[in-house]
Parts: sequence; structure tokens; C-alpha cells
Amino acid sequence: MKYITRTVWILSLVSLFTDTASEMLYPIMPIYLKTIGFSVVLIGILEGVAEATAGLSKGYFGKLSDNSRKRVPFVQIGYAFSAISKPMMALFIYPLWIFFARTIDRFGKGIRTGARDAILSDEATPATKGKIFGFHRSMDTFGAVLGPAFALLYLYYHPQDYKTLFYIAFIPGCLAVLASLLLKDKNKADKTLKKATPFFSFINYWKLSPPVYRKVVVGLLAFTLFNSSDVFLLLKVKQSGLSDTYVIGLYIFYNLVYALSAFPLGIYADKIGLQKMFVFGLVIFAVVYFGMGLTKDIYVFFGLFMLYGIYAAATEGVSKAWISNITAKKDTATAIGTFSGFQSIFTMLASSLAGIIWFKFGAGATFIITAIVTLLIILYFSFAIKPSDR
Repeated sequence: MKYITRTVWILSLVSLFTDTASEMLYPIMPIYLKTIGFSVVLIGILEGVAEATAGLSKGYFGKLSDNSRKRVPFVQIGYAFSAISKPMMALFIYPLWIFFARTIDRFGKGIRTGARDAILSDEATPATKGKIFGFHRSMDTFGAVLGPAFALLYLYYHPQDYKTLFYIAFIPGCLAVLASLLLKDKNKADKTLKKATPFFSFINYWKLSPPVYRKVVVGLLAFTLFNSSDVFLLLKVKQSGLSDTYVIGLYIFYNLVYALSAFPLGIYADKIGLQKMFVFGLVIFAVVYFGMGLTKDIYVFFGLFMLYGIYAAATEGVSKAWISNITAKKDTATAIGTFSGFQSIFTMLASSLAGIIWFKFGAGATFIITAIVTLLIILYFSFAIKPSDR
């Protein structure tokens, strides 16, 4: 564990606290919004605007972080924005205010993502990237276990008291901000005068990036385009006749498997290669989606969500570690921020596409089509990326 430095521990704790706050609200967000008058359409627009904000800002602030050679201020400001957005959602219930508060939360994610992942990359060597990113994902995802579990427990004793949860979520959010104050930049800021960074300047990195970066990101984005929101998995379980409590419990179980698996799989990824681990994750994903398209059995769902946790552990941190290994150190935040930005946009498109397929052809078709496309992407990663690129 000597490769888990003080900085990695701090960043991991910050992420744990933040994810606890965010995931505390994730299961009840749609329900709360409906109680204050939001229609399903308005909820969809809200989430679309929020994700687009996060996506576009990830690339810009990643580029800004690389240009300034500063990381920590972006991390601190980003987590602070996410923390203050929680009570804002409960203070006023006007739609415009709710849009502002939700956008502030996602904007904070956009500010911090590239800089945070660049710090993690700087704390590792090419041989320990899987371990470092895997450990961080484990800690981050453990917050996704604590948050929903607390929400479930609180609502058991205080049914429908959703607003109070938004105030409670402010507490771990504040702890995250306080922990981030312990971080220090190791690089000296670049004080030379430079031109202002245009908002969409990060897109230029695509032309300047190494060919292998473009190959890898094309594959990752193709997968993202068919990897819709986890809400569709939960909706399938709900439509199979299971209670809300069981659905939330299954979501907690998935995150627990993810949290427990991410670090060990990160260690193993460093041994066998990041690409091999990522492809292994895609194989698991395809199995899960074929299963979700063909079954309604409660026990099968349990097994599929366990596998889904393993898939997430094998791909989420590994993909960023892989990107950081195939790009120059000075461009790490830009490279990860650019990918994360496009990923957010493609995720939004994926959910829209899945919704259309679900509406036209049913739930089974949604999952089967996604599984088939995933098999094609597995072939792409297996044959289009040369061993020297891995």
C-alpha cells in the first residue's frame, strides 16, 4: 500500500464524502422533483441540461488546469460548488432556481474532474495507474453505498420527508470541502502571460493528440453511445414487480460490489494490462445486458447486478488510467477532460436512444441491442488497437 500516497488518500476521502452526499439524493431525486410540481418531461430536460453543462465544462477546465499548471484550486472549487448545491435544491422550489442549483452541482463536477484525475495520474507510475485509479474508485463508490443506505434508513422512519435529506447531504459535502483544503499543488503555477483560453479550445486537442488516444477514445465513445443510464436497469427491475425498497437495495448491492472490486481489479489490471482488463469488463457488461433482456427472475437479477458491479470496477477507473498512460503528462487534465466531456454528451444521447428503443420495441430489445453492439466494440478493442498502443 506504499503507492497509496497521502494525496491519493485525501482525494479518495474527498470523493467518498461527496459521493455519499450525491448518492443520498440520487434515488429520491425524481420523486422529490415530482412532489414540487416537475413533470417527467421537465425532469428529463433538467437532467439533460445538467449533464451537458458538466460535459462541456470538463474539457474546458481540464485545458485550463494544464495551461495554468494548477490542479488543487480546480478540485477545491469544484467540490465546493457541489456541496452548496445540495441545500439550494431544498431552499426554493421554483423551477428556475432548481435548474440553477442542479447546474451548479454539475458545473462543479466539470471544474474538478480533469484536475483531480491529473493529480491521481501524477501520484502514480505507468505500472501503478490501475492501482491508484482503482483505489480511488473503490473509495468513491463506497460513498454510493453509504448514501442510499442512509436515505433508505431515514425515509423508513420519516416517510416522504425528502427535503430534509437535501440539508443532511450538505454535511458530508462540507466534509469533502474541508478535506480538500489539505491538498497542495506540487507544480509551480505558470505565471507567464498567455492568451485567454476559449471555452471550446479543448476540442483542438483532438487534432493534436497522439493517434492512439484518438483510437482508444473512439472506441470508448462508441461504447458510451449505447451504454445508457443505470436508471433503465432499475426500471426493468421495477417493472418486473419488485418493490421500491428492493430496487434501492439492489442499487446499493451493485455499488457495494463495485466498491469492493475496483481496487483488486485495478491491481490485477497493472499486471495483465489496462486494455485487457477493460475488454474483460465489456464482456461482463454484454453478459449482464443479454441477461436483463431475457429474464424477469428475482434471483437472476441479483446475480446480474453483482456482475454489473464487477463490470464497473473493471472499466471506470481503468479507462482513465489507460488514457493517462497514452498521453503526455503536461496534457493529462486536457486529455481526460476532453474524453469525459464527450462522454457526458454521449451518455445523454445514449439514454435518449435507449428510451426511444424501449418505447418502440420494448425493454428486452433495448438490452439485447446494447449487448450486441458491445460485442462489436469488444472486437474493435481486441483487433484495432495494436499491442504497442496498449
